[in-house]
This record gives sequence, structure tokens and C-alpha cells, in this order.
Amino acid sequence: MGRTTVRRQVLRLRDQTSTRRPDTLAGEEPMEIRVGGKPLTVTMRTPGADFDLAAGFLVSEGVLHDGAQIAGIRYCLGATADGGNTYNVVDVALAPGTPLPDASLERNFYTTSSCGLCGKASLDAVRTTTRWSLEEDHTVIDPEVVYALPDKLRAAQRVFDSTGGLHAAGLFTADGELLVLREDVGRHNAVDKLIGHALREGRLPLRGTVLMVSGRASFELVQKAAMAGIPVLAAVSAPSSLAVDLAAETGLTLMGFLRGRSVNVYSRTDRLQVSEPVG
Repeated sequence: MGRTTVRRQVLRLRDQTSTRRPDTLAGEEPMEIRVGGKPLTVTMRTPGADFDLAAGFLVSEGVLHDGAQIAGIRYCLGATADGGNTYNVVDVALAPGTPLPDASLERNFYTTSSCGLCGKASLDAVRTTTRWSLEEDHTVIDPEVVYALPDKLRAAQRVFDSTGGLHAAGLFTADGELLVLREDVGRHNAVDKLIGHALREGRLPLRGTVLMVSGRASFELVQKAAMAGIPVLAAVSAPSSLAVDLAAETGLTLMGFLRGRSVNVYSRTDRLQVSEPVG
């Protein structure tokens, strides 16, 4: 199987002194996702929770919404020098009656770990209709719970401690209890792994939850949260303008620049337990 971390020799410089030492890096390998034996896409990911990643990707793209739609997930044989399995090809078998992915989803290129939507023909192609209405989710969150999320996310990042090179996505209750955490070199992969886990556990839609991500809030992450029925998305960095637009359109509460005891709320501010703003 692929490795979550790998060791490499590095030359370390500190002031005028140099030393050679081993360094731990986050693993990154390509993974091809197939549906019914037919190739759909290739993504660069950190090995681990690969079945969740495949399932979550299909939720994000509107192919799946219920774990019962999956008949099975398996690794396909991949070519290695010694004839072994690379564990870098995953095939999802759909249950009878589940429609196959639309042909527009087929990728003739790989999806990089930094951008799950590179190569989309237009914004219309990613404005997938959400199955569950976030407008009907009346979750209310105490700001004190929000302020504590980054530290809780960071404390649960086991692989980051050894590599310093992974993004994290954590699913929390409205009271701040961590339910699931996934790490990956790609923000979108970490979220797909989390959503795929929820799908396979029969937990979609994820009403009443908060998705906390370690990087910025992009359009694609807002889309993924909406597709999984998650009403609140918080990020430690900035959102994009399209992310804010989509959050407002779908009824998702989007928070960015969550650092210390400060946060910006860009949409559906009524979900935060706060007094009337000044000014």
C-alpha cells in the first residue's frame, strides 16, 4: 500500500552550520477513481482512506447521496516492477438502479492536490444542484465554540506533527465535539475523505455540523459542504469571492480568517449566537 509518510535525506542549514539528516515528508501519489470499471478521474492524494476519498468525490460530484448506492469498492491491480499492486486504482461498483456519472465528469487530465476543479469548462459545470436544503437547517453556534475549533483540529492532526505538510478537514458538532478528521496534501481530498466516510456510515445529510478546514475556503469546498448537507464551513484563511457567492446562494454559513478569538462571517450570520453588531 502507499505510504502516508516517507523519509528523505536533506541538507539542513542553520546560520553557518550545515548537517545532513533524514526528514519526514507527507506522501503523495496518484489515485485513479473508476466507476464500474470505467476510469473517471485521477487525483494526487496522500495514501490512506482511499475508499472514503472515492466515495466522497462521487458525493461532491452529485453521483451519490446514499451509502446504499454503493455495491462495493475495491482496489484494482496496478502495475509495479515486481508485478505487485500499487493500490493506486480504486473501482466503485454502483448498486443496481444507480445512474452512472454524467459523461461531463470524465477527466482526460489529472486533478492536482491543490485544485480539485482545474479544467472545469465553466462555473456552471460545478454549480451542482444540492440534494438537501441548507436553508432548513437552523443550527445555532456559540462563538466560543468557533474560536476553539482551530486548536482542536490541530491537536488531532497526527500526520501533520511529523511532516508539517498536510491539510486537515474536521467535522464537528455544533457544540464543538470532533466527529471525524481526515488529512491529505490536498484540501479537497481531505474533505472528500471526510464526506465519503459519512456516506459509507449512512450519515448524510450532515445536518447540525460544522466543517473546519486548515487552509482557505474555496468555491469547491463550499460546494462539497453543500452537497453533503453541512450547514457551516469555517476556515483559518480567506474565502474567495465565488465561495462567498455560492455560500449565500445555498444558505451555508461561511466563516474565514478564524484565528485566535477573531473570525469573519460572510453568509448566514444568523447561525451565530451574537448580539446586534455595532456600526
